[in-house]
Amino acid sequence: KNYADLAKKKIPIEQNGNGRDYINLPRDTNTFIPAAAHNLNGSNGSLDSPVNHGPFSCAPVPNSHFGTPKPALQSTPISSPTGTLRHGHGSGFSESSSSIGDMQENLAYSPYAPSPEARSRLLKPKSLVERARMNIGWLDSSLSIMEQGIREFETLCLRFKYYTFFDLNPKYDQVRINQLYEQAKWQLLNEEIDCTEEEMLMFGALQLQVNKQNEIPQADSGIDTSSLDNAADDDVDAALRELQITLEGPNNGVNAGDITHIPELTDYLRFLKPKKFTLKGYKRYWFTYKDLHLHLYKSREDSRSNSAPQVTINLRGCEVTPEVNLAQKKFNIKLEVPLEQSINSEMWIRCDNEEQYAKWMAACRLASKGRSLADSSYDSEVASIRSFLSMQKPAQAPAINLNPGEIEPNEYLAPRYVKKLKNKAILRMLEAHANVKDLPLIEAKLSYIRAWQSLPEFGVTLFVIKFDGHKKEELLGVASNRIMKMDIATGDHLKTWRYNTMKAWNVNWEIRCMMVQFQNETVVFSCLSADCKVIHEFIGGYIFMSMRSKETNQTLNEELFHKLTGGWN
Repeated sequence: KNYADLAKKKIPIEQNGNGRDYINLPRDTNTFIPAAAHNLNGSNGSLDSPVNHGPFSCAPVPNSHFGTPKPALQSTPISSPTGTLRHGHGSGFSESSSSIGDMQENLAYSPYAPSPEARSRLLKPKSLVERARMNIGWLDSSLSIMEQGIREFETLCLRFKYYTFFDLNPKYDQVRINQLYEQAKWQLLNEEIDCTEEEMLMFGALQLQVNKQNEIPQADSGIDTSSLDNAADDDVDAALRELQITLEGPNNGVNAGDITHIPELTDYLRFLKPKKFTLKGYKRYWFTYKDLHLHLYKSREDSRSNSAPQVTINLRGCEVTPEVNLAQKKFNIKLEVPLEQSINSEMWIRCDNEEQYAKWMAACRLASKGRSLADSSYDSEVASIRSFLSMQKPAQAPAINLNPGEIEPNEYLAPRYVKKLKNKAILRMLEAHANVKDLPLIEAKLSYIRAWQSLPEFGVTLFVIKFDGHKKEELLGVASNRIMKMDIATGDHLKTWRYNTMKAWNVNWEIRCMMVQFQNETVVFSCLSADCKVIHEFIGGYIFMSMRSKETNQTLNEELFHKLTGGWN
């Protein structure tokens, strides 16, 4: 049965009371704002007690949908030379700052703390299912916002939808860096993404450093004020450096005379494959990593004598999750290895120290993406892991003299850690701040973003689904290079499908069902927490991102984007 050949619904047009034509949305869009004047009570802003408006009650629907617009400051289109943004109480915009440059300068900075009104509207999911329900709110990128019921003077929440960020240049992208920093910060503070206690204290310390640097005049705002500024020379130099690294590899010419040399990583580590009804612990093996495979031997001598390994693990396509506790000196790597026509097999590797962990974690991460130790990014991956761990180490004493009572912990730490640490929260955060006290503003924000990207749950968008022929609800995670079947209670990865094994995907708009064809199997499911169009857009969008070249001046192919995400011919 070919899902792509089924007829699409036509979108009827109706007139509103003002005589203007608007599209009355059919069910095959993911809009969460009604296009009719009925049922406008919307959400109560909480995920705890749903209102009686269907299963998607977490959507932030405005109360006055077609009411008379509220009076606002007179404004002109933003595309005009004197365009302004409407602003309300507490906004950073003023009558005098009406140019685009001033607008960018304001968007590059954030208020010290949001208004109580804005914070009260934020949703705080308490489970994986509630996180999945929040994704109903994405608007349809194939339609204009007015076609989806949005009217003038209404408020929208802007977020980066796809977790693939290109060409972040501190010199030119201060606005984009600040937007990413804010999105990362509120994901952590609202517990939309999990992290450990040490990581949360590190994030709080980085946020404190950002706030302190915001009080200091910056020498360079980062906004590009000249049209040239040797940008062409910078691009050429960057391209030459990238070419050199690609040709020489990460070791800058080491073993350059032997093009057959294959990098290898070896060491004694501990290994555990959990099984039901057994209490066996970690067992020590001699590990060798080569050609995307882990080989485990009883001893180093066995590996040298060409004996058969005790265990062999293919790392390509596996899920790699860190399990680190610096206080307890635990450095574990969780592997979820895909098996044919079965759920992932869980395995654990325990390292003895940070240095060992950084090398093996970097190797496993790259191998899961099909990249070996010869890849030029291996050394930078190791350095990134080391930096991430070093920022989590608390200092003996705070580096700045601040009264802990002057800092509101809820503005820096997630609620569960504020509750857990109580009066010690701010002191612990100030100790962690000693590691980042010298960072300038942009570097502090970039460190926050990089640390956010290092979290195990980063970049995974959740949906509650039901597979064809099954009654049980499942959790589906969509990431930049794969989709995952996950445990709906714990979030464990049960099965992984990579985009590079995908042959096609289709949506049956009549029965709201999605079919994804892979090399070895076909997956059919319906989405319960959002419209299937949302999942369709995420998959198509990530595939579009993967087709992007490294040319910084590449133009956006909008036609291809809408072809991959729109679901229409």
